[in-house]
Amino acid sequence: MSDRIFGGFGLALAIFYVWAATTIKDSFMVDIVGPRAFPYIVGTVLGLTSIYFVIRPDKEPDWPILKDLAEILFAAAVMLAYCWVLPEVGFVIATIFATAYLTWRLGSAPLWSLVTGLATSVGIYVVFHLILGLSLAKGPFGF
Repeated sequence: MSDRIFGGFGLALAIFYVWAATTIKDSFMVDIVGPRAFPYIVGTVLGLTSIYFVIRPDKEPDWPILKDLAEILFAAAVMLAYCWVLPEVGFVIATIFATAYLTWRLGSAPLWSLVTGLATSVGIYVVFHLILGLSLAKGPFGF
Protein backbone atom coordinates (compact mmCIF):
# COMPACT_ATOMS: atom_id res chain seq x y z
CA MET A 1 0.00 0.00 0.00
CA SER A 2 2.80 2.44 0.83
CA ASP A 3 4.37 1.95 -2.62
CA ARG A 4 1.08 2.90 -4.24
CA ILE A 5 0.82 6.03 -2.11
CA PHE A 6 4.42 6.91 -2.98
CA GLY A 7 3.72 6.24 -6.67
CA GLY A 8 0.57 8.33 -6.62
CA PHE A 9 2.40 11.22 -4.99
CA GLY A 10 5.20 10.91 -7.57
CA LEU A 11 2.71 10.82 -10.43
CA ALA A 12 0.97 13.95 -9.16
CA LEU A 13 4.36 15.64 -8.83
CA ALA A 14 5.30 14.58 -12.39
CA ILE A 15 2.05 15.97 -13.78
CA PHE A 16 2.61 19.25 -11.94
CA TYR A 17 6.24 19.36 -13.10
CA VAL A 18 5.33 18.87 -16.76
CA TRP A 19 2.54 21.43 -16.48
CA ALA A 20 4.96 23.93 -14.89
CA ALA A 21 7.40 23.27 -17.75
CA THR A 22 4.72 24.30 -20.24
CA THR A 23 4.64 27.75 -18.64
CA ILE A 24 8.33 28.39 -19.39
CA LYS A 25 8.53 31.14 -21.95
CA ASP A 26 10.91 31.04 -24.89
CA SER A 27 13.58 33.69 -24.87
CA PHE A 28 14.57 35.62 -27.96
CA MET A 29 17.55 33.26 -28.39
CA VAL A 30 16.14 29.75 -28.65
CA ASP A 31 18.17 26.71 -29.51
CA ILE A 32 16.72 23.69 -31.30
CA VAL A 33 15.84 21.85 -28.11
CA GLY A 34 14.39 24.79 -26.21
CA PRO A 35 14.18 25.51 -22.50
CA ARG A 36 11.35 23.04 -21.81
CA ALA A 37 13.05 19.86 -23.06
CA PHE A 38 14.91 18.95 -19.88
CA PRO A 39 11.90 19.51 -17.57
CA TYR A 40 9.78 17.41 -19.94
CA ILE A 41 12.32 14.59 -19.77
CA VAL A 42 12.54 14.74 -15.97
CA GLY A 43 8.75 14.84 -15.62
CA THR A 44 8.30 11.94 -18.02
CA VAL A 45 10.84 9.75 -16.24
CA LEU A 46 9.31 10.61 -12.86
CA GLY A 47 5.84 9.83 -14.20
CA LEU A 48 6.85 6.48 -15.71
CA THR A 49 8.64 5.31 -12.59
CA SER A 50 5.72 6.44 -10.43
CA ILE A 51 3.28 4.50 -12.61
CA TYR A 52 5.48 1.43 -12.10
CA PHE A 53 5.16 1.83 -8.32
CA VAL A 54 1.38 2.11 -8.62
CA ILE A 55 0.99 -0.91 -10.92
CA ARG A 56 3.61 -3.25 -9.39
CA PRO A 57 4.14 -2.41 -5.72
CA ASP A 58 6.53 -4.42 -3.57
CA LYS A 59 5.32 -6.35 -0.60
CA GLU A 60 4.67 -4.21 2.44
CA PRO A 61 8.03 -2.83 3.60
CA ASP A 62 9.55 -3.17 7.04
CA TRP A 63 9.50 0.34 8.41
CA PRO A 64 12.55 1.49 10.32
CA ILE A 65 12.56 1.30 14.08
CA LEU A 66 12.56 4.54 16.06
CA LYS A 67 16.37 4.58 16.37
CA ASP A 68 16.80 4.29 12.59
CA LEU A 69 14.14 6.92 11.96
CA ALA A 70 15.95 9.29 14.31
CA GLU A 71 19.17 8.59 12.39
CA ILE A 72 17.45 9.54 9.12
CA LEU A 73 16.01 12.72 10.63
CA PHE A 74 19.40 13.69 12.06
CA ALA A 75 21.05 13.17 8.66
CA ALA A 76 18.42 15.48 7.15
CA ALA A 77 19.17 18.00 9.90
CA VAL A 78 22.87 17.82 9.02
CA MET A 79 22.02 18.63 5.39
CA LEU A 80 19.91 21.60 6.49
CA ALA A 81 22.73 22.79 8.75
CA TYR A 82 25.10 22.39 5.79
CA CYS A 83 22.95 24.75 3.74
CA TRP A 84 22.79 27.19 6.63
CA VAL A 85 26.54 27.36 7.34
CA LEU A 86 27.72 27.13 3.73
CA PRO A 87 27.80 30.91 3.12
CA GLU A 88 29.53 31.50 6.47
CA VAL A 89 32.32 28.90 6.46
CA GLY A 90 32.60 28.30 2.72
CA PHE A 91 32.16 25.33 0.45
CA VAL A 92 35.31 23.41 1.30
CA ILE A 93 34.99 23.46 5.09
CA ALA A 94 31.22 22.87 5.18
CA THR A 95 31.48 20.01 2.70
CA ILE A 96 34.31 18.33 4.62
CA PHE A 97 32.24 18.12 7.79
CA ALA A 98 28.92 17.22 6.16
CA THR A 99 30.47 14.50 4.02
CA ALA A 100 32.55 13.16 6.91
CA TYR A 101 29.49 12.90 9.17
CA LEU A 102 27.28 11.28 6.56
CA THR A 103 29.89 8.71 5.48
CA TRP A 104 30.58 7.91 9.14
CA ARG A 105 26.88 7.26 9.73
CA LEU A 106 26.81 5.05 6.63
CA GLY A 107 29.42 2.82 8.23
CA SER A 108 32.91 4.15 7.53
CA ALA A 109 35.46 4.40 10.29
CA PRO A 110 35.72 7.93 11.70
CA LEU A 111 39.21 8.56 10.36
CA TRP A 112 38.30 7.30 6.88
CA SER A 113 35.14 9.40 6.97
CA LEU A 114 37.26 12.48 7.55
CA VAL A 115 39.59 11.46 4.71
CA THR A 116 36.57 10.89 2.46
CA GLY A 117 35.12 14.27 3.41
CA LEU A 118 38.40 16.01 2.68
CA ALA A 119 38.93 14.22 -0.65
CA THR A 120 35.34 14.83 -1.75
CA SER A 121 35.38 18.49 -0.81
CA VAL A 122 38.73 19.28 -2.40
CA GLY A 123 37.92 17.18 -5.47
CA ILE A 124 34.64 18.96 -6.10
CA TYR A 125 36.30 22.33 -5.48
CA VAL A 126 39.06 21.60 -7.97
CA VAL A 127 36.71 20.34 -10.69
CA PHE A 128 33.90 22.85 -10.35
CA HIS A 129 35.76 25.98 -9.24
CA LEU A 130 39.28 25.72 -10.57
CA ILE A 131 38.68 23.78 -13.79
CA LEU A 132 35.13 24.76 -14.78
CA GLY A 133 35.25 28.22 -13.22
CA LEU A 134 31.96 27.93 -11.35
CA SER A 135 31.37 30.04 -8.28
CA LEU A 136 31.27 28.22 -4.93
CA ALA A 137 30.67 29.71 -1.49
CA LYS A 138 33.81 31.37 -0.16
CA GLY A 139 34.61 31.07 3.50
CA PRO A 140 36.89 33.05 5.77
CA PHE A 141 39.97 31.59 4.03
CA GLY A 142 38.78 32.47 0.53
CA PHE A 143 37.73 28.96 -0.48
